Amino acid sequence: MSNLHTTMEKYAELAVKVGVNIQKGQTLIVNADIATAPFVRLVTKKAYEAGAKLVQIEWSDEQVTRIRYDKAPDESFEYFPGWRADMLEKAFGEGAAMLAITSVNPDLLKGVDASKIANLQKAAGEATKGYRKMVMADKISWSIVAVPSKGWSAKVFPDLSEQEQEEKLWEAIFHATRANLEDPVQAWMDHKEKLSEKVEFLNNKKFKSLHYKAEGTDLTIELAEKHVWIGPESINENGVAFIANIPTEEVFTTPLKTGVNGTARSSKPLNYGGNMIDNFSITFENGKIVSFEAEEGYETLQKLIETDEGSHYLGEVALVPHDSPISNTNLIFYNTLFDENASHHLAIGNAYSFALEGGKQMSEEELEAAGANSSITHVDFMIGSSDMDIDGITKDGERVPLFRQGNWA
Repeated sequence: MSNLHTTMEKYAELAVKVGVNIQKGQTLIVNADIATAPFVRLVTKKAYEAGAKLVQIEWSDEQVTRIRYDKAPDESFEYFPGWRADMLEKAFGEGAAMLAITSVNPDLLKGVDASKIANLQKAAGEATKGYRKMVMADKISWSIVAVPSKGWSAKVFPDLSEQEQEEKLWEAIFHATRANLEDPVQAWMDHKEKLSEKVEFLNNKKFKSLHYKAEGTDLTIELAEKHVWIGPESINENGVAFIANIPTEEVFTTPLKTGVNGTARSSKPLNYGGNMIDNFSITFENGKIVSFEAEEGYETLQKLIETDEGSHYLGEVALVPHDSPISNTNLIFYNTLFDENASHHLAIGNAYSFALEGGKQMSEEELEAAGANSSITHVDFMIGSSDMDIDGITKDGERVPLFRQGNWA
């Protein structure tokens, strides 16, 4: 058996046992592109070995996706099948877990009218509100992992041959996810412990706000009064632990919707719905985005910000050291799952209710009163760099150095 196959098996086991942490008798729903079929089969095998009752694959095909954008009528992009959302909501209501396998080609929708992308994202956001609420409140176990595709590999390693591109991307993914270590499951237990120490420190400090300073960025973010810092591990409503992102290097919390002021400059490209946004900056006043600019993907960024009222505000603030396995590859992955874990990031849109004290039990009105943003979208963008300094500011106005030159102070 090849070394690649052996490590892929370990990676599949990691996704099943640490990512969604599948339980005996549970259903696992897997969202994946047909190009990832060999890996999906390994995940299926590992899930049944772990006691899953059923593994249901929801296949997609990026070529079919592109054909739709090129050939379908405009009204196609204002439609998302409600029956599909209903099916997922029912499955999650019955206790199913979800694993998303991302492999998207960052240039898949190059040249596509930005309004088609925006309309479809909006239609999907509206239709899936019900089950996304379950996800945002940690009602279910869910996780995301990534697998190379031809288009994605070519984007990250344009100077290599086709075969080398894919091998190199596998190598980078295994390194970033610790799947290349002898016992990845144990390595993740140790990693989880280290991040938990940071979470404990931040939760004890209860900072009122954070001040970010780097080239092009001068930003103050007030945190929601009931904010709670969250590490890699989440607990679903049945008390089962899972890790939503593999890899993850972040600790994150909920900003006060109206408490963001200043300018944030991107440090990595953002791949949004198959379109690139690059070299952009966003300016906030009392939480709201009041202006923005972008060298690439201006219209796509504009459509994202105009999704709904909540997409003019932030829903997440995440701290990530510059010195991490992902950042140290010196690669731009053109995939948010990886790039956000190499860099401090913020998210436009919906807040995670579980990142507030008692948030999992709060109604929409109570979440709003607690200062959490609400939106049908949630999109992370990266602002961290090796010259980023961050201070935590206490209620008494004391400034505590949290990050200096990109790393924990």
